[in-house]
Amino acid sequence: MAIVGALLGWVLGSFSETALFLGGAVGLCIGWALRRAMRIEIVRETAVLSAEVALLRAHVNELMDAPRYRTDGVADVEVRTTPSAIEPLVAEPLTATVAPEVVSQREAPTDFDTPADSLAAADRRWRSPPSGDRAAASVTAPAEPREPGWLASGVAAARGWLFGGNTIVRLGLVILFVGLSFLASYAAAAGLFPIEFRLAVVGLFGIALLGIGFRTRTKRPDFALALQGGGVAIIYLTLFGAARFYDLVPLSAAFVLMIAVCALGCALALLQRSQALAVTAFAGGFAVPLLLGGEGGNALGLFGYGTILNLAILFIARARTWRVLNLVGFFATFGIASLWGATAYRPEHFLIAQIFLIVSVLIYVVTAVLYTRATPGKFGNAVDTTLLFGPALAGFGLEVALIGDRPFGSAFAALGFAALYLGVSLVARRRQRGGQQEGLRVMNEAMLAIGIGFVTMAIPLALGARWTSAAWALEGAGAFWVGMRQARWMPRLFGLALQVFATLLYLGTLDDNIAALPFANPAFVGAILVALGWFATAWFAWEPIAPGETRLARTYARGEAVIATPAFLTGFAAWWIGWLMEATRLYPAVERSLSPVPVFSANVQILLAMLAYLVSAAAFQTIARRRDWPVAAWPARVSVGALWIGFVGQADRGGTVLSSPGCFLWIVALAVYGWMLFRSDRDDVATPGTRAVASASHVAGVWLAVVLLADMLWFGIDRAALWSTAWNEVTFLAGAVAVLAGLTLWAGPALRGDRAGTRWPLDRHAVDYAWTAAVPIALGIFSGAAAIALFSSGDTAPLPFVPVLNPVDVMVALAAGVLLLWRRAVLAADAVPAGAALLASKRIWLPIAVLGFVAANGAWLRTAHHLAGVAWEADTLLGNALVETGMAILWTVIALTLMVVAHRRATRSLWLAGASLLGATVVKLLVVDLYATGGGARIIAFIAVGMLMLLVGYLAPLPPKVVSDDAERGVEA
Repeated sequence: MAIVGALLGWVLGSFSETALFLGGAVGLCIGWALRRAMRIEIVRETAVLSAEVALLRAHVNELMDAPRYRTDGVADVEVRTTPSAIEPLVAEPLTATVAPEVVSQREAPTDFDTPADSLAAADRRWRSPPSGDRAAASVTAPAEPREPGWLASGVAAARGWLFGGNTIVRLGLVILFVGLSFLASYAAAAGLFPIEFRLAVVGLFGIALLGIGFRTRTKRPDFALALQGGGVAIIYLTLFGAARFYDLVPLSAAFVLMIAVCALGCALALLQRSQALAVTAFAGGFAVPLLLGGEGGNALGLFGYGTILNLAILFIARARTWRVLNLVGFFATFGIASLWGATAYRPEHFLIAQIFLIVSVLIYVVTAVLYTRATPGKFGNAVDTTLLFGPALAGFGLEVALIGDRPFGSAFAALGFAALYLGVSLVARRRQRGGQQEGLRVMNEAMLAIGIGFVTMAIPLALGARWTSAAWALEGAGAFWVGMRQARWMPRLFGLALQVFATLLYLGTLDDNIAALPFANPAFVGAILVALGWFATAWFAWEPIAPGETRLARTYARGEAVIATPAFLTGFAAWWIGWLMEATRLYPAVERSLSPVPVFSANVQILLAMLAYLVSAAAFQTIARRRDWPVAAWPARVSVGALWIGFVGQADRGGTVLSSPGCFLWIVALAVYGWMLFRSDRDDVATPGTRAVASASHVAGVWLAVVLLADMLWFGIDRAALWSTAWNEVTFLAGAVAVLAGLTLWAGPALRGDRAGTRWPLDRHAVDYAWTAAVPIALGIFSGAAAIALFSSGDTAPLPFVPVLNPVDVMVALAAGVLLLWRRAVLAADAVPAGAALLASKRIWLPIAVLGFVAANGAWLRTAHHLAGVAWEADTLLGNALVETGMAILWTVIALTLMVVAHRRATRSLWLAGASLLGATVVKLLVVDLYATGGGARIIAFIAVGMLMLLVGYLAPLPPKVVSDDAERGVEA
């Protein structure tokens, strides 16, 4: 390459010495790069062979060191190959096997080896190590050499070329070319000879070098090949100078002659098995269009010539694994094509360029396959990655440049390359299954990966983002399936990554679904296909997959073991998003000035999305039961969440449960939810986790019933326009009281006796209904009743206000009664639920008494507001004499009632509570009423309270203390 570069620089630089040395330096760098690549490839390929040779050499040493096989004092060692002699070698197992064809290829003489050198190398290859050094014969694979730096590599490459092989010949060629350049420059400056004579002398000298080299090819191969390479290069440059610079030879004639020189060099290279000579010949052949092509207008001639050269390389590839030659052809072909396309392409060249590109890609793909078939390696046959990936990258880039401006041109180009690589992979796999070319696995996988990559690339080039995400999701599921069938982790990881990217791509492009057709739109179909991909992956990953043998494979397998559940849940989420997009679909506007019209109203959209979740969860619950796929039942277990989200969303948009057509959707949704609850309790395996989730579903369903009932009552309030009345204020409390009363009457009896005879769901969820769900409702009833009793004005419009018999007072009384009924039912259970012991203690009566006291005072305040006309304001009410007098009398009546009841029941604590309230009343009279009220109100207050206190003293004196049995026995003693 240094010689070729020097000659090219010399000619292109008008035969100047500077151009000669610059061209040589460039050629030297290129040659060093090629030589380094070849050396690395050779080291990698011969590592295992070195170990095998060392093993065989160790066995030979043992045989030659044996006494019966040695002949002391004789120079030549004779080894008798009798069966008994080779028995030890056969009996001892070998750790590596050397295929005969591999040995023949590896031990064949190189391009520059003489027969004597080959014999000497063979003798060195089988010579035993020094006696006594048995460790030297141990079978250890040689360590891969450390890569030197670029400067050291360049110096080593130059020294290796100059001093390796026949150094004198190579140095002589360099000096000879320098001398010829000086001679040509001197002759041109002095005008001694005409240009025709000078070019003829140079050409004849090249022919002479070629002839001498050919004649000495058997005696001095290294010397001969160097001369022939130099001769071919000189002839090329002579023809080029005569045609391009001096117009002595027509371009067409020079073109034909240079083709002939290329063919001659190729024939000589094949005859002498010299890759270097072939590279020189083809490098000159590919340089012909660049040197003589003019403006590149004759596209047919250019591409026809290139195709002939490529077919010649393909022909050689069938018999020789000359990788450097293949690379020279590949880079020259696609480099020239790219240069021509950038400078000379016109639309009328499309068909010719298209045919040439297709043929060139096919040639070099086949060349890569031939190279792999003929080059065994450590882990199967070696793969030339440049030739495997190069045609795909370079060819696709040129193809896009040709047809990228046409509709879906780039997509069809990607599909074409995908079909090529997948087809080659399929053919190779069939041969591998048939027992042929077992080492082609790496190539097959690379072909398959390239084909899948082009399929993946074709999708976004042809479709929108949503269709792309859908296709990638299905492709990812397919890749996961292929990896599962082949027990390989990398395809499965690729499939998962592709599905994750597809899902993110779909979510990133979510927008209004504007489509005229239902279901047949990208938003819906895209989400459903993404979901199907995840469902397939979850199904494949549900069964354990055998881990690989490598550390990375085992690490990946540990993470993959838990991927089935997240994959299914992701798929279900995508599935529901698809139905959500369909429920919120917009119909395209008739005119551009108008906006798209929603197909369904806002409330119906929410309910349809809720119903879609419930129906989908029910369907997958059925699949889980029939296919023994437990994870498919997970959405059904949390379906109550969909009901809650649907209710909140509907309420946020101003809808109600009883509004049409929402009421029908709610009926269907609640029926599906109840059916799923029943199926879950019947089919799920009883574990702590499933029991907790089932209990939570039943409890949340009860709480949902409270808000649904309240929403129905609010619907009536809205129809009657009673939002500013007490009817609206007691709505939620009425719903909670009704639900708690129903739970007490329905589930309370199930807490007593044998539950085996009860029906679902009380046979397993009686405590959940009667206690777990009821406790928050009871607390809400207590708080709500106290708040309403204290703050509600009791407006009963359009009905007249009736003390005690108004919505607020009646509802507060019902709330207190239901709370007491629920307490009694819980305490009557055979096994009191955990935490219910507080209901049995005396302390529970304190909040109940507080609720009754607040309710009584609120009833009096509302009565004074409506019947006496006192404004419903805190300052006005508390400053009114009538209100204060009434409150004093009310407190005394309450105290009297408590003390009378306590006296009859002999309950000293209850009597003391009444007495405390009576004392508070007296303090209020002396501190507040004595100064705040005047006239008749004060007189009435004091007289009424005094008379009531006298009545208390007569009817309910203090009950005696209850003496324990031990204390009584002590008194008697």
